[in-house]
This record gives sequence, structure tokens and C-alpha cells, in this order.
Amino acid sequence: MLINIKIIKFLPFLFCFIIFSSISQASEDVPLNNIALNETPKPISPIIFEDFLGNQVNLKKYRGKLIIINFWATWCSPCKKEMPSLDSLYQDDNFNNLEIFAVNMEQPNHIKAKKFFTELNIKKLKIFFDKNLNFVKEFKLRGVPTTILINKEGKEFARIIGEVNFKDKKFMKWLKLYD
Repeated sequence: MLINIKIIKFLPFLFCFIIFSSISQASEDVPLNNIALNETPKPISPIIFEDFLGNQVNLKKYRGKLIIINFWATWCSPCKKEMPSLDSLYQDDNFNNLEIFAVNMEQPNHIKAKKFFTELNIKKLKIFFDKNLNFVKEFKLRGVPTTILINKEGKEFARIIGEVNFKDKKFMKWLKLYD
């Protein structure tokens, strides 16, 4: 008898748990299997890096924008494969607040990096460098390609480890929620 009462008291909790956990999963329908969502977006430090001409760029200046930072290298095959779709995403007029930084993680070699973009027919993306490895320190990067997604409040809400098709319809629909 005592066991039956305990079971009856436990059932409403079990029911609520099942309902709420399924609602939580449905609202975060992650479009890719190699994307890691932060349960709570992580604040990031102000990061300074360089554009192609050597001018300093402060990430803090882009608060209020959806930011994608893609880390790549000229020797990286998956980087080469995904870069055209990243460029295409940046050209997509459906995004109003999107800013993309393609950061080369090698020692700055302007000729090599420019050749990489030219061979892939990259039209809108610009080349950035992180010669002081500020991004590596802040994001604890382990390899390329890695893509960090930062919300309008300046917090990392997701990261993609490895290659991705940035023009994947499910991914674009999900990303638009943050624009």
C-alpha cells in the first residue's frame, strides 16, 4: 500500500518532466550534428585582431550584430570545402545583422591567403589574421575549421567543430532566429 501511494505521488513529477524535456528539445532543434550549443551563452572578452591591411579590429565594436567567426588555414581541405558556402551565406540578403570574420590561423602570409580566396572565387568575405593568438586563448581553439557564433549581446551561443555547409537550409533557418 505504501509503495502504491509513493508511485501515485511520483507520477505527476514524472509526467511534468517528460513534457518539459520534450518541449525544451523541440525549441532547440539543432540543425547540424557537429554544432555545440551553449546552454547559457558565454560572455567573451574584448578581442583585438587584424584585417588584411594590418588595421586593428575590435570585436566589441560589432555588438548588436550576429557574428560568425570562422577559423581556417590554407592547408586545410575541409576549410577549402566550406569556404564558398560561408561566402555565399555572407551574401545572403535575408540576414540583416550578420557579420562574418574569416580568420586565418597561420602566421600572416598575405600572398598565400589571398591566393586561397582567389582560387575559391570568394567575393564578399575578407581575410583577417590573429598573429597574437588572441582567439586561440579566448576560445581554447583546438583545430580548424572551427566556427564560433556570437549573439547580439556579444556572447558565444554555439560553435561548430569541423566542416559545415553554411547554406544548408535547416542551418540557415535556425541561424535566422538569432539575426
